[in-house]
Amino acid sequence: MILVVYAHVCYFCLDGPLMGFNRVFYLFRLPCFFMISGWLFEPVAKRSFREVIRHKAMVQLLPTFIFLLLLAPPPEFFHQLGTLKGGYWFTFVLFEFFGIYLLIARLGSEWRPWVVLVIALSAFCCARYYNILHTFSSGVQSVILNILGFMSVTLWRFFLFFYIGTWVRRHFDTFVRWTNRPWVLPAIAIAFFLIAMTSHRDNLPFEMFRFFVGGITGMWFVFTCFRLFFSWLERLHLSRPLQYVGTRTLDIYLLHYFFLPRFLQPYADRLKAFDNQFVEFWVILALALIVLGLTLLASYFIRLSPFLGHYLFGVKYDR
Repeated sequence: MILVVYAHVCYFCLDGPLMGFNRVFYLFRLPCFFMISGWLFEPVAKRSFREVIRHKAMVQLLPTFIFLLLLAPPPEFFHQLGTLKGGYWFTFVLFEFFGIYLLIARLGSEWRPWVVLVIALSAFCCARYYNILHTFSSGVQSVILNILGFMSVTLWRFFLFFYIGTWVRRHFDTFVRWTNRPWVLPAIAIAFFLIAMTSHRDNLPFEMFRFFVGGITGMWFVFTCFRLFFSWLERLHLSRPLQYVGTRTLDIYLLHYFFLPRFLQPYADRLKAFDNQFVEFWVILALALIVLGLTLLASYFIRLSPFLGHYLFGVKYDR
C-alpha cells in the first residue's frame, strides 16, 4: 500500500511514472497486492457464493463508487467508468476476482490452473491491443469494447497473481519448506533483478514474459524477505506500524487521492534535474509517507462514526 501511494505521487504529483526506481517497483507492487488478496480470500471462499458476493459488494463496490462520486461529481463521474475507474479500479477488479475464483473453484483441481492461465494471458493480449481496436471500432464493436472497458477486462491479467496467493495459502507448509532452502532466495533475487534491468520492447512474448515472470519472482522475493526477516522489523520497531497500515489498506486506497500534493507538478523538473534515482526515491518516499499519515488521520476520524465507517470502509461495529 505504501508503494501504491508512492507510485501515485510519481504519477499525479511529479508527472514522472518511472522516477525513483518506480520502474522496478512496478514489476512486483500490484502482483504482491493481488497475491496477498488471494491469500486472505482463500479461507473466505469456503462460504456460500451468495454470502461472499453480497458481503464483498458492500465492502468493495459501494465504497468505490461513493469515493469516485466524491472525487469526480457528475457529469465527470460517468466519464470515469472506463477501465481505470478514475483510479479506483483496484477494488472493482478485486471484486470481480472474488467472483471468478468462486466459480473456477468448482472446477476440478486439474483444470483450475489452465483456466487461470487462459484468463490472464487473454487479458494481457486484450490490454495490448485494446486501444488500437477501440480507435478503429464502430457500432456493435464499439459497444462491446466499452462493456469490456467497464468490466476492466484488460486488468484481469493480474488474476494469475491472485490465484497464486490462494495456492500458497493452501500449500503454505510446502511453500515454506521449499523457499527455506539456502539457494532459493538468492536465485529468485537474481532472476528478478535480471528481468528488472531489461527495458520495454515492442514484442508480445517478451513483454508477457517480463510481466508474469517478473511479477512472480518479485512478489515471491518480497513475500519471502518479509517472512524471513520479520524479527529485524520488530527490532527496528517497524512491524507494528506496517501491520497497522495493512489493516487500513482499503481506507488508504480510497482516501489518499484527496491528499496527493498535485500542486507540486510545476516543480517536478527541478527534482528531475538531479538525474539521480536515489535522490528521487527519498524525496518521493517522504512525500508518500506524509500523504499516508494524513490519510490515516482522516481514516481515524471517519471511523469514529459507525455510519460512515460502515458504508465508506465496510467496517463492522460491535453492537
